[in-house]
Parts: sequence; C-alpha cells; structure tokens
Amino acid sequence: MASMTMIEAIREAHDVAMAADDRVVVFGEDVGFFGGVFRCTAGLQAKYGKSRCFDTPINESGIVGTAIGMAAYGLKPVIEIQFADYVYPAYDQIVSEAARLRHRSNADFTCPIVIRMPTGGGIFGGQTHSQSPEALFTHVSGLKVVVPSNPRDAKGLLLASIEDPDPVIFLEPKRLYNGPFDGYHDRPVTSWKKHPKGEVPEGNEIAPLGKASITREGSDVTVLAYGTMVYVAEAAAEAAGIDAEVIDLRTLLPLDLDTITASVEKTGRCVIVHEATRTSGFGAELMSLVQESCFYHLEAPMIRVTGWDTPYPHAQEWEYFPGPARVGEALKKVMEG
Repeated sequence: MASMTMIEAIREAHDVAMAADDRVVVFGEDVGFFGGVFRCTAGLQAKYGKSRCFDTPINESGIVGTAIGMAAYGLKPVIEIQFADYVYPAYDQIVSEAARLRHRSNADFTCPIVIRMPTGGGIFGGQTHSQSPEALFTHVSGLKVVVPSNPRDAKGLLLASIEDPDPVIFLEPKRLYNGPFDGYHDRPVTSWKKHPKGEVPEGNEIAPLGKASITREGSDVTVLAYGTMVYVAEAAAEAAGIDAEVIDLRTLLPLDLDTITASVEKTGRCVIVHEATRTSGFGAELMSLVQESCFYHLEAPMIRVTGWDTPYPHAQEWEYFPGPARVGEALKKVMEG
C-alpha cells in the first residue's frame, strides 16, 4: 500500500496501464509536457515518449473524434477533457459515434476509449468550471459512467475502465483531488495522506465496474450518493444523529441496483444526494428505480437533495452546493414520514 492523493492515484493508474499494454495512449489539452492542468498525467510523456502521451489543440470534438478512430484501429486511448464543462463540442462524437460503434458495426468494431473529466464544484470555479453533466451520459445507451470518491477507487476504477471494451465516461470530482470534503467549507481540509482511503494498493488491482460500496452502515434510512456527496452525506448523518446507511454508487452505469434495493428494503426510507441540477438529474432515475423495486418496503416518500436549477453561481457557491445542513434536514424529514 502507498499513501496517495486522488491525483497521484489517477496518474499511477495511467502508468500501470501504459506499462502493461503498448496500445494505451494518453492525450488531451496540456496533458503531455505540462502533465495536465491538475497534473494527473505528469511525467508520463517523459517516461513513455511523445507518441504515447501527447498534447492536442484546444478542440474537444477533435480529441474525441481522433480517439474513436484510434480505438477502431485497435488502440486504447485514455483522453482528458480539461473540465467537464468543456465536453459539449464533443457530445455528438460521444453519442453518435463512440456509443453506437459496437451496435452499428454488429460488433465488428468496438470503442475502448476512456474520457476523463474533472467534474463538480466547491472550488469557486463559477458556471464554466463547476458543472456536473453525468445525467447527459447516463441517458445514452452504449456508455458506461464512473464517478470515484477516493484515491483507491480512482485507481482501481480507472484501470477497469481502460480494460473495458466499450467507451467509459470517467468523472473525477475535482474537490476531492487532494482530500475528502464533507461540505464544511469553513473548516480545515484533511489530506488523503492522513485518510484511510488514501491507502492505494500497488500494481494492477482493479475495482469492478457496477459495484457500489456501503461506506456507512445503518438501519434508519438509505442515502444514495456519489463523488463528493458521499462525504457530505456521512457528515450530515453524523451531525443529525441519524443511523443512516450511506451507499457510494461509484458507477452510475452499470448501476448496482442489488445493493441499493437490499439497503432500502432494510431501512424503508431513502434520500438521494447529488451536486448536479435537480430537474432530470440522475437522482430522478434513482428515485424511479427505487420506487419500482422497493414500493412495498418504503415507509415514507423519498427525498432528493441536489444543486438548484440555475447555472453554478460563483458568488453563492455554498448556497448552491448541497451541504450537510440541507442533507441533514432531508434526513430528519424522511424520518418523520
């Protein structure tokens, strides 16, 4: 085991995959010589050369389109979109080409690409550096969507994504890059170096896609969360004094519905937390699935705690961000139902 930040764990996953398979190539804006805006690819170009880790023009459509062509020819591109907010020019390539390639070719071709993107807020990035677009991708057949919440999972899930034969959207909560964040923005930040989930196994240890993790066991209410919201939910449950079971979904597609239903059947209550805007967010899909699977076990209406239906506001960052106070209120309300 080695103690790592999420940035270091992501870099380690690249290194392990590139050392094991010459077909793995890494590229994007500033990812080569500069090592990426968050340094997730630092040192890879020096180690593996400019043909396997290289910089691209500022052209997201071109980055993804090139990766699709390379994948069709047998390579395994791992590309970085500098911020999730910048992916929209490439959306057509992702939806119409990458996600459909296996189906439209009758499996003669696959598209083993990983599209890495820093996501979410909590860093005063404003409306163009704080978005959480996961629901735009969970709606698309043919894609897998991954959101790690800690360094160990970041490495293991990225390695699994690189090995997957189909396109994977890999969303990295940038507020978690250097340490866990429970939503208390006025308190000191803890480094991953001092957190048990900062301990990362060496080598090629894969975390399977489609398997959720119960991060806090409880019997009163089930909380479904992913990314930064996992730590917010844990902090809210602790502060509210409620015996909540917190589930870190880890992958949104494929979704571990078995773990979710087993927990809701036990607790009889469910709160769903995500940072993205409320309307048509992934929480709505989760509510529908829980309702369909656990209707006769529910003791109270489910509650969503989300970002607001507005652009991410710079000046009102913490009013938008679903913090422990809002989650705690939802926990108390669902217990009264």
